[in-house]
Amino acid sequence: MLAVIVVSHNTRTLLKDCLASVFTSLEQSRLDGTVWVVDNASSDGSPDMVRREFPQVQLLANPNNRGFAAANNQGLRALGCEQDGAGQSPRAVLLLNPDTVVHSDALSQMFSRLTRDPALGVVGPALVYPDGSFQHAAFRFPDLLQVFLDFFPLNHRLTDSALNGRYAKACYQSQEPFPIDHPLGAALMAKWEAILQVGLMDERFFMYCEEIDWCIRFKEKGWRIECVPQAQIVHYAGQSTQQFRDKMLVALWKSRSLLFDKHYSPAFRTAVRWVVALGMKDKIRQAKAALSRGDIGYDEFLRIESACQQVMEM
Repeated sequence: MLAVIVVSHNTRTLLKDCLASVFTSLEQSRLDGTVWVVDNASSDGSPDMVRREFPQVQLLANPNNRGFAAANNQGLRALGCEQDGAGQSPRAVLLLNPDTVVHSDALSQMFSRLTRDPALGVVGPALVYPDGSFQHAAFRFPDLLQVFLDFFPLNHRLTDSALNGRYAKACYQSQEPFPIDHPLGAALMAKWEAILQVGLMDERFFMYCEEIDWCIRFKEKGWRIECVPQAQIVHYAGQSTQQFRDKMLVALWKSRSLLFDKHYSPAFRTAVRWVVALGMKDKIRQAKAALSRGDIGYDEFLRIESACQQVMEM
């Protein structure tokens, strides 16, 4: 059995399309599956839509926004992750963003690959944008060069390369599974046995980096991770966060700081702080230039400056 957990926050229309695609994929692949939606205090009627349009969904509606990791853990606990003898357990769990549309055979491709190989703990799909264009779906664990290129892209060929933690398009085009460090958290399928060994997500990650931390822990326990290019999922990307970019900048670096504190050396963290300071000062400089051109207002400039200052103080 496959369990699918979707964490939602004010993405009602996208969530509806996502759930419809999941049930179509389950039906066409003849997979036995359950679907859970954990709603983080949406104000757009998402829970009511789920109750009305998808009564077969197990809905957990939170009165406040608990964050991505904590909400996924709610679903995992509801499946019996921390209970002994909790009835029929799934063989695998898919964590899926609401801004996705699953192609018809994607779930069966991922599930089959994951459950056939006893050494595999996690798999991810190939992702495409709504227009069908390529989207990076798998990454290497962060290093100092990736942090630098995040602020100073230099050249698109460099930022799109292995030096920036990307896997070559040829890996996806081969249509053969290939080893990765971690998939993008938009669609991550984990083996139940591996989850029980590794444990739940770290709920200190409110948003961002929780899947990286989880995959580091999977690998520390000896589990392999792969991308399955035959499984294709449309990902709209960032629909819950795009209206709050200053807040999301702070959230991103809060999570990255936690990730680096957990898994990286003191020397690495010192170097990262130096790069981040340079990067944030450059963002403030760019915001000042945009303000002087009239591209942004003074209030927006102050929000950007405040966010950058908060990141530098972490």
